[in-house]
Amino acid sequence: MLDFLASKKPKILVIGDLMLDNYIYCDCNRVSPEAPVLVMNSKKQEKRLGGAANVYANLKALGAKALALSVVGDDENGRFLQKNLDGKILLEKGKTTSLKTRILSGAQQILRLDEESIKDTCLEDELLKEFNILVKDVEAIILSDYAKGVLSERICKEVILKANELKIPILVDPKGKDYSKYKGASLLTPNKKEALEALKFSDLNEINLEKALVRLKEDFSLKYSMITLSEDGIAFFDDKMHIIATKAKEVFDVTGAGDSVISMLAFCMALDIPMIKACELANKAAAVVVSKLGSASVSFEDIKKFEKANFEDKIKSKEELCKLLANKKNIVFTNGCFDILHFGHVKYLEKARSLGDLLVIGLNSDESVKRLKGEKRPINSQFHRACLLSCLYFVDFVVIFDEDTPYELIKALKPDILVKGADYAKKEVVGSDLVKRLELIDFEEGFSTTGLINKMKE
Repeated sequence: MLDFLASKKPKILVIGDLMLDNYIYCDCNRVSPEAPVLVMNSKKQEKRLGGAANVYANLKALGAKALALSVVGDDENGRFLQKNLDGKILLEKGKTTSLKTRILSGAQQILRLDEESIKDTCLEDELLKEFNILVKDVEAIILSDYAKGVLSERICKEVILKANELKIPILVDPKGKDYSKYKGASLLTPNKKEALEALKFSDLNEINLEKALVRLKEDFSLKYSMITLSEDGIAFFDDKMHIIATKAKEVFDVTGAGDSVISMLAFCMALDIPMIKACELANKAAAVVVSKLGSASVSFEDIKKFEKANFEDKIKSKEELCKLLANKKNIVFTNGCFDILHFGHVKYLEKARSLGDLLVIGLNSDESVKRLKGEKRPINSQFHRACLLSCLYFVDFVVIFDEDTPYELIKALKPDILVKGADYAKKEVVGSDLVKRLELIDFEEGFSTTGLINKMKE
């Protein structure tokens, strides 16, 4: 699928609030004697595309023929954007182009300074004229609204009307509490906080989430309704609710994650990719971008690397895992040989993961399996068993141990919840004295490694 998508170059138009992100990287070694503030020694500055311009950058990184349509200030930053983006960028006298300057020490953001003017553009007629020229051979449109004045009610309504006339999918990253100006779009991509404010819901539990999605779809005449759920993934509604789990391994900086999501969704919709697959790819794009610092774009090559690393990178040594889990909570731990991975294992591990926020599997090494099961076991090597377990999306980490029991491993990792099969109901569970809670889970009937081996022999 990724190779197929990487070979395509859909033409996609981005309309919205263009910005520049300015990063100033500093050393910080002392506090000022003049006031209780940090003294920052500037080492390097870097300008990146931000706001709707970051959506444009993400589309370009995916290989799309991206076009930008916007109004910026008649200033140095506006002319920089005009020069570096394809499409049509109008310059407006008296308007200040949005510039967000972030001051960082190492990877830590210390301060953000914004320069901008927030008012509806005076160039609506010119913008719509340029839109009618650019839209003729476009395959998808994104409205990237940062509430800086480009996407006025008139602009949104006329652009959506024209897109529907031409049967072009139109996606909106919305802002504000009133979504009426986006009525008739293909989909909106609010996050949880934005959806709560727009719908006046008190919370988004599972029941309310489906109600919220239905309300969005019906009230604003959408083809799909969608809410991005941060660490919980993406929820969308067509004729029923779907939740696509997140793919992120480590969150380093959430800047621009929403831009990556809507860019991937637009790319897929331009090519008629099914929405479930589009959401899976959008989640992967977001997972890549949150592992980077600042506004960043994602390519299909980045996603390939992420997918390749996504399972082998889950296999950790005890020492590595101790560091990674040091500040984590609600860690679930279970252990076993998992020699021939079968349906019973999968259901057991899925239930185990649902009990907490992280699932760690202690995997018996080849030598310990031989001691426990006999010289003819294991059937599969410890590396192959670890890789298969790591491919399960609900497994977060796998650690191989050589002892007969995982007691020392549990002692080192300090999990909160220990999980074993229900057949341990009347047995002493190794490591139960080291955890806050022991949970016993029923196995799926008719599934066991020994049973599979005997069946194959027969």
